[in-house]
Amino acid sequence: MDRKAKAVWQGTGKDGTGHLTTDSGVLSATPYSFKTRFENEKGTNPEELIAAAHAGCFTMALAFQLQGAGFTPTELKTEAAVSLDKDGDGFKVSKSHLTLAANVPGIDKAKFEELARIAEKNCPISKVLNAEISLDFTLA
Repeated sequence: MDRKAKAVWQGTGKDGTGHLTTDSGVLSATPYSFKTRFENEKGTNPEELIAAAHAGCFTMALAFQLQGAGFTPTELKTEAAVSLDKDGDGFKVSKSHLTLAANVPGIDKAKFEELARIAEKNCPISKVLNAEISLDFTLA
């Protein structure tokens, strides 16, 4: 399975603008620029997209772990916070912190944590990130 996205950029790094489009059409000429990345202008940026991908991937991986152990979550809600830090003359994504709020009937905290840690380490996006990955969770 291959998934594709396209980036188009016009102009310089600081003053130029670009847009992102995915084959699925979810992103369609979605704007990004220096200002959407390093300031708060409306649009997206690569780190926000990595955060969305990591939150979605981890949450689905956890749902599969829970299903395999015989549990059905009422709700799994994950936020991923991706950190972009200075690295020499450039930048790097240094970490992704997952914050999970979960409601899983009938599971004890130890079993839930075991399954959440497996999902944290094994979702495909966790595996592709060359960054520190951490997880905090609450279980209702």
